[in-house]
Amino acid sequence: MLRFFSKYKLLGIVLLVLSVIIISIIYSILNPKRVLPVYQPADVTAQLVDSTLQHVKKYHTIDNFSLTNQNGKEITQSDYENKIYVADFFFTTCQTICPIMTDHMVEIQEKLKNDASVLLLSHTVMPETDSVPLLKKYAAEKGVDDQKWNLVTGDKKQIYDLARKSYLAAKDNPYSPYDLIHTENFVLVDTKKRVRGYYDGTDPKAIEQLLEDIQILKKEQ
Repeated sequence: MLRFFSKYKLLGIVLLVLSVIIISIIYSILNPKRVLPVYQPADVTAQLVDSTLQHVKKYHTIDNFSLTNQNGKEITQSDYENKIYVADFFFTTCQTICPIMTDHMVEIQEKLKNDASVLLLSHTVMPETDSVPLLKKYAAEKGVDDQKWNLVTGDKKQIYDLARKSYLAAKDNPYSPYDLIHTENFVLVDTKKRVRGYYDGTDPKAIEQLLEDIQILKKEQ
């Protein structure tokens, strides 16, 4: 009996290894790893996208920008190089969705405060009134971490173009040139400057999903 088992020991080991491999393959097929989509202008609701880009189906990335944060520092794409980040649009005097959105950004900041690979970026849609001192005051009131989260102001046309042509996250205002209606969208951007997700910044469940998706994206990067 011992001779029998000794004779077929190697075969048994081989069969065991093959069984483990086959089970792993079947498991991966039945439980595929979730991958976040890469959003193109053509994938997004037309009212959120500038008409010049609504046909674009590939290669879309966030344009370069130069804006000023709550500390008077110039913020450019290089400050977010090789970073995952969450972007949104707001204004400091908004009394409707902005306070909820900001509170949720604060929550994201706290959940990821020790994760240097993820940053936040909030653009004011009223740069004519949201000056650097006002953004600084707002940041202090909300508990913004300057190392993690930039509130930016600057040229209104540039901010408008970013919202409509890069982040694909704001509605056009047909009654006023270079004016827009900001939405509740939080936009998830990957290290290659591509849009990877949209989330309702007023919905707690959407924030939970955003935090989960950031972890998925980190594994991909």
